[in-house]
Amino acid sequence: MRLMCTALCVLLVSGCSSYRSDHPEPVPQDRLLGYQAALDNGSTLVVHRDIGMLGGGCYVAVLIDRTVAARIGIGEVATFKVPAGERVVGIATDTADDTLCGKGSLYREIMVQAPAGHDARVRIVSENKQGFAILQDKTP
Repeated sequence: MRLMCTALCVLLVSGCSSYRSDHPEPVPQDRLLGYQAALDNGSTLVVHRDIGMLGGGCYVAVLIDRTVAARIGIGEVATFKVPAGERVVGIATDTADDTLCGKGSLYREIMVQAPAGHDARVRIVSENKQGFAILQDKTP
């Protein structure tokens, strides 16, 4: 009985963690709010949001240099054209949402190197203990 209870608890807790989508959907054009025009000597920033229960019904605002660039849902991927160099990439509560999703308190950011002519990748994850996080993504 004790083993079954332990296994059930582990299963419930791990169900809150996110996982990478094998076939992410692109963010629709109406939710891409900036950084879509090609740049000379620029870089491409790819943002992938995992699939997970935490915040699953809500969009997350993607920030590039502290400006809202997109509203991204679970299992979606967005591509941005950014100037080469260091970029501040963040996630925040989607204030365009007037439901409970827009009332939360979320703000995370990381510094990303975006080399000219190359892709820089980040991943939005949701974990049971820390909530949302944004991480460098080395997976192409």
